[in-house]
Amino acid sequence: MTSTASPQNGIDTTSANFPVSKSVGRWVLLATILGSGMAFIDSTAMNVVIPVLQSELNATIPQVQWIMEAYALFMSSLMLLGGSLGDKFGRKRIFVLGILLFTGASILCGLSPSTSQLIVARAFQGAGGALLIPGSLAIVNISFSDERRGRAIGIWSGFTAITTTLGPILGGWLAQNLSWRFVFFINVPLALIVLGILYWRIPESRKGSGEESLDLWGSLFATLGLGCIVFGLIDSANVGFGHPKVIVPLVAGGIFLLSFLFHESRTSSPMMPLNLFKSKTFSGGNFITLLFWGAWSGAIFFIPFNLIQLQGYSAVEVGLAFVPLVLALFLFSPWAGGLVANYGAKLPLIVGTILASTGFYLFTLPGIGGSYWTTFFPAITVLGVGMAIIISPLTTAVMESVDLKESGVASGINNTAGRIAGLLAIAVMGVFALSTFNKSLDFELDSLDIQHETRQYIDDQRIKILLIDIPENIETETKTYIRNAIDISFLASFRLMMLISTGLVLLCTFVAWFTIERMKPD
Repeated sequence: MTSTASPQNGIDTTSANFPVSKSVGRWVLLATILGSGMAFIDSTAMNVVIPVLQSELNATIPQVQWIMEAYALFMSSLMLLGGSLGDKFGRKRIFVLGILLFTGASILCGLSPSTSQLIVARAFQGAGGALLIPGSLAIVNISFSDERRGRAIGIWSGFTAITTTLGPILGGWLAQNLSWRFVFFINVPLALIVLGILYWRIPESRKGSGEESLDLWGSLFATLGLGCIVFGLIDSANVGFGHPKVIVPLVAGGIFLLSFLFHESRTSSPMMPLNLFKSKTFSGGNFITLLFWGAWSGAIFFIPFNLIQLQGYSAVEVGLAFVPLVLALFLFSPWAGGLVANYGAKLPLIVGTILASTGFYLFTLPGIGGSYWTTFFPAITVLGVGMAIIISPLTTAVMESVDLKESGVASGINNTAGRIAGLLAIAVMGVFALSTFNKSLDFELDSLDIQHETRQYIDDQRIKILLIDIPENIETETKTYIRNAIDISFLASFRLMMLISTGLVLLCTFVAWFTIERMKPD
């Protein structure tokens, strides 16, 4: 079947007709939602699994940070390359490669006998995600006509958001009833379904003739820059910011990232064309993506520690606690996607970010104990409604602010912004969390009359936070005081993290006001 589109429009003329028929469009949405959902589910399911895994492997906070960050680092740094690979070699072909790599790495994660091997396997898993996530949105964008594209992107955004929030529910149930390892094994049947749909139903597409060169130097600079910065931030928890082991990686990371920007401005085939940022909506939308997903990633990393290790929830109960957020996304996301056609993206983004920031702020109010319905339920529900109103208009605004032929690279940039936000948020907020915890714990312990040996024993374990062991050979009353001091210190740290997330999302409101076009671009 011959395409009616020309190579200048960025579509492979040897493939099927574009846009696709309605029946094929349904298969496109199913395959891309399930495929990208694999990566999103694993990302958020790990947040519930991490506290369980920390206890089982006796891991420190920096170690569990690296389990999260190895995944995010390679996903965020290679995602731009993933979008370019899809544009050059075929979006479906690279999407399939991403599914295969992600699934193979998932099996290795589930079989990993140690923390170090799990970190390595998570890195390969992130590389697979960097291929499949930008490909999924690019396939959606190229497969639908102008009239149907906004709704299709809205459906993709809404359901991928739902799969993201299903992660904690699924992860909690598996961790408590089977093993945290099954969080990775569930990707195998999902991958088989997606591969079958791709093979039988989805046509291939690429940008132009596919003769453009790949920006490997740009990918190298991005990976080294982000990796050095994350390494320095995480290691600062052990040695402090003034140590050469922290200063050198941070400086090197900054140099690599500046080199990346310089290289992108000079190369003939950049994986992140800087000219795209001339669009105010594209720039603003990606900045909102950076801020919002940074707030979400930082918060969702710490919330399960609060619920499991401080409040005493089981892993399943933590998953169930997020059900209102999933329901809010399911009910409001399709409606929010339709708002763009009538009102543009600006108004929904302003309303959604105000609601989401309110949800994050509500997390600062609960203390220790109390009913779920009066403590965390209001925060999770309000946050869910805000997210539902934000995600579809934000994705639609970004994708429709560029030419159709730039779908792959635009998707890669937007997804990279979100992944980089999560990568840096966990590292940066982890630094603030440990600093606040230590200051609060110093204050609390200074008011207690405890022996020097006991104090030193506790100080040596500070990096475990809530899993600090208290010596058995001290009085029960003193044990209780120390445990309360640890709990109060974590609560102070947690509240600061939620305030930071609140501020980041409020900033999104102002960015949307000044940068997002009122009506959908022509």
